Amino acid sequence: MPTPRAPKPVATPARLERENTQDEIYEKIYVAILEHRLHPGTKLGEERLAEIFGASRARIREVLARLAHEQIVELFPQRGAYVAKPTIEQARDVFEARRLIEPAVMRRLVETLTPEKLARLREHQERELDARRRDDKRAVIRLSGEFHSLAAELAGNTALARSMRELSVLTCLMIFLYDAPTSVSCRADEHSKIIESVARRDAARAQKLMLEHLEHIEGSMKLDGATEEVDLAAIFKG
Repeated sequence: MPTPRAPKPVATPARLERENTQDEIYEKIYVAILEHRLHPGTKLGEERLAEIFGASRARIREVLARLAHEQIVELFPQRGAYVAKPTIEQARDVFEARRLIEPAVMRRLVETLTPEKLARLREHQERELDARRRDDKRAVIRLSGEFHSLAAELAGNTALARSMRELSVLTCLMIFLYDAPTSVSCRADEHSKIIESVARRDAARAQKLMLEHLEHIEGSMKLDGATEEVDLAAIFKG
């Protein structure tokens, strides 16, 4: 007589938490940084994160190493991992890189534009405008940064897309660190003008508007900011 099979474990919330993959944990930390729920300089304790995500410390260590490779997290021997806290010099380096990369993104996007790509840009912009109407500041910050990453992704060059993803999240950290108001630092109307230039296949104007947009973001930053102690469990709750 065959041995009865053991009942399948119930997929409780706690069990689901234990099934977080490396990519899922990475994305949750990445988005928390992008939305300013994790501030520059925040300590990311391996043990605490392992407990929160129901993962091994080895898996958390891999995620933190990946984030450190992208310069979003800084690793210090004997001290652990911290959300990156870009210096003024690093901030200038980021914007110098963006001024070189994003005009190229605009040019390639115009060259490869399809109705589907344009629809994705406009859909994203509508989500950003909706977040502003609802005064959802976290969503505004995240969607504003993701606009630039999306444009690079749609341009079709994986190296550009990877670079823009890293530069966008570093910029979000700098906006928080240097107390730049989101409404000024990454304006929705400027995104709209860029999209319309792309729609008209006017690469020169799209490049010009993007450079002006980057100038406005950099110009909105101040040189003050403070790091607060935060509750990691509360940040990743739900």
